[in-house]
Amino acid sequence: MENLVSIITPVYNSEKYIGETIKSVLAQTHNNWEMLIVDDCSKDNTAEVINGFNDPRIKYYKLEENSGAAVARNRALENAKGKYIAFLDADDMWKPNKIEKQLNFMIENKAGFSFTGYEILKENGNKVIKVPSKLNYSQFMKNTIIGTLTVMVNTDIVGEVRLVNVKKDHDSMTWAKLLREGYLAYGLNESLAYYRKVEGSISNDKFKAAKNHWNNCRNLEKLSLPRCLYYFFFYGINAVKKHYL
Repeated sequence: MENLVSIITPVYNSEKYIGETIKSVLAQTHNNWEMLIVDDCSKDNTAEVINGFNDPRIKYYKLEENSGAAVARNRALENAKGKYIAFLDADDMWKPNKIEKQLNFMIENKAGFSFTGYEILKENGNKVIKVPSKLNYSQFMKNTIIGTLTVMVNTDIVGEVRLVNVKKDHDSMTWAKLLREGYLAYGLNESLAYYRKVEGSISNDKFKAAKNHWNNCRNLEKLSLPRCLYYFFFYGINAVKKHYL
């Protein structure tokens, strides 16, 4: 189908928030989508909440054993039928015009890879994350600005997408792989999504995130020590600006 968007959502013990996430997809002004939800062996009522939504565009899969978010996302990607692929985690939400605006933006710019601004939900008020118009590989490795919940790719341009299967930071390393192959990430500087900070989550532990970024820079990207130090210096500065300034 024309401009079908496949939404990739891994879930694990997500009963508290997945309902709101699904509702934000159902509210989209662009309705040609499929939402592929892969359950990484949840032990709560996640499945019951998902199956409570009676919409054939929502497709539920369950892994046979707990395998991590990268495997869950790749299972969804194996079953995706859309030309466009978007990513949305189980505790995040989209604004109603997110797909429509980003899709039009990508078509206008002939972009294979795009991301948008978003808001971090905080108790003392939301923080809006602004994004640059473009990022190449070097710029990305010095930054933390691409929110996975905002990424959309056109597979006609970038080809088949699979998440790099590393335990930590697999999403960022997948974006690095696309950029290393020569594609640019086009930024739509408009807040179109909500990122929920969940205490104790992997993405909310900034020290571990920095450590993972360093390890992947050295071991996965195989970059020299001086180049990793160079990237890591700016990575730290930009992470502080993003979350605390």
